[in-house]
Amino acid sequence: MKANRAQIEKALKAPAATRFFLLHGPDDSGSRALAKLLGAALGPDAERIDLTGADLRADPARLADEAASISMFGGARWIQVEPAGDETLPAVEALLEAPVAGNPVILLAGGLKPASKLLKLALAAPEAVAFASYLPDARDADRLAAELGRAEGLTLRPDVARRIAESCGGNRALIAQELAKFALYVGAAPEAPKAIDHDVIDALGADSDEGDLSRLVDSAVGGDPAGLEAELARLHAEGQEGITLLRAMLRRIALLARLRAEVEQGSTPAAVMASSGKLLFWKEKDEVARQLARWRAPLLAKAMARLLEAERQVKAAGGIGPLAADEELFAICRQAGRLR
Repeated sequence: MKANRAQIEKALKAPAATRFFLLHGPDDSGSRALAKLLGAALGPDAERIDLTGADLRADPARLADEAASISMFGGARWIQVEPAGDETLPAVEALLEAPVAGNPVILLAGGLKPASKLLKLALAAPEAVAFASYLPDARDADRLAAELGRAEGLTLRPDVARRIAESCGGNRALIAQELAKFALYVGAAPEAPKAIDHDVIDALGADSDEGDLSRLVDSAVGGDPAGLEAELARLHAEGQEGITLLRAMLRRIALLARLRAEVEQGSTPAAVMASSGKLLFWKEKDEVARQLARWRAPLLAKAMARLLEAERQVKAAGGIGPLAADEELFAICRQAGRLR
C-alpha cells in the first residue's frame, strides 16, 4: 500500500504486520533516514542482513529464506536490500507467498518509474508499505536543518538554518554532515545545546575551503572528460582531493535533484530556474539549466548514492583513499556523456 509520512514512520517503528517496505524516490538520503527508524525500533543488538538486487536476481529464494531465519544471536533480525529494482521482483513475490516471514525487509530503490513492476507490487500488496521520498522545498529544507540541528545540540535561527539548507541543496545527508561538523567545533551536544551564527558557517561551511570547484563540477556533470582531467590535475596540485571534491559534486547533484523534482511535478524548467533565487550564482544558471534538461531524477538519485558510497570508501581504512573520489567523478562524467 502507499503510505504518507506519518504512516511510514508509524509502520517502521512497529513493523510486525509488514513483510517489506519499499523506500524509493529521488531523495536517497531521506529514504536512508527512514530505514534507520526500523533499526532503532528493533534495538541496537538487532542483526542486519545486507543484500543487493544482484544477489536476489541470482537467488530469488534467498530473500524469503532470510526473512524466515532466526538470528544466530537469538535477537531481532532485519534485511536491507540496496540497490533494489525490478530485478528483485521474483524474490519479493516469493517473500509475499512464503508461509513464514518474521523478519522485516527494507528495499532501497531510489527513483522508480511509475511503470516499475516492483512499485506496482508494493502498492497492491496489503503486507507491503511503499513510500516515496522527495527532496524538500525551501521551507521544508529550512525546517529540516533546524530539526537536525537540535539533534546535534545546535540552536539555529531561521536565517542560519536557511543558509545551511541552501548551501547543501536541501540534501538531508549533506545538511547532517555540516551540522555535525558545526556541533563538534562549538562543543554542542543535545544535553548542552549551543547557538551558532553566521561566523561559524563562514569559518567551517561547505564552501569555505574549496576554492573554485565550479569548473570541476561542470566538467563532470556536463560530460567533459578532458575538462575533468585538467581540473583534477589543477586541484590535486593545490592539495584539494577526496572528500572536498565529492562534497562539491554532491551539492550540485542534490541541487539538480531538487530542481528536477519540481520539473517532474509539473513545473517547466524555465519556471524552476527563474524561481531558484539564491540557490544559484548568476554565472552558474546557464550551465545548471543545461544540466537540468539532461539529467532525470532516477539517474540523479543513483549518482547521489554513488557519491555517498565513494565518500565512505575514501574514509575507509585500507581502501584506495582519494582515488575513489576521482573514479566516481569520471563515472558520473561518462554517464553525462551518454545523456547527450
